[in-house]
Amino acid sequence: MQPYEERLTAPRSWWFIAVLVGIAMALILLPLGKLPLLCGLVGGGALAAVAVSSYGSARIRVVGGALIAGDARIPLEALGVPEVLDAEEARAWRTHKADTRAFMLLRGYVRTAVRIEVTDPADPTPYVYLSTRSPERLAAALTAVRA
Repeated sequence: MQPYEERLTAPRSWWFIAVLVGIAMALILLPLGKLPLLCGLVGGGALAAVAVSSYGSARIRVVGGALIAGDARIPLEALGVPEVLDAEEARAWRTHKADTRAFMLLRGYVRTAVRIEVTDPADPTPYVYLSTRSPERLAAALTAVRA
């Protein structure tokens, strides 16, 4: 059983922008004829949709004694106590409190986050910052699995 899983999908407005990119490509190719116009509409829209989809496919999971965030797999033994960050604190840790050595799965469209100190002395990463829409659930899942 997986105690926690979340996919950080892109907001709907980004999909609207992908459609607008397709329309813009169609308008750019309009002077060349109907076929290039259709190719621009489909091709530009498809490329923009792929970009939005790939950026929005980041997943956070707590499974098998590990925290999987994006491409990173971090054993729970290497992590400290999770700290739930509200919108204001999350913004502070994304900006002026941020450490360049930290692992950050950051999505600007997600306002809340969880910050977890890395306790492994061999790891130079000071903490893990994860944007999440349900920081309390993620923190509870991390605490429950470790207990």
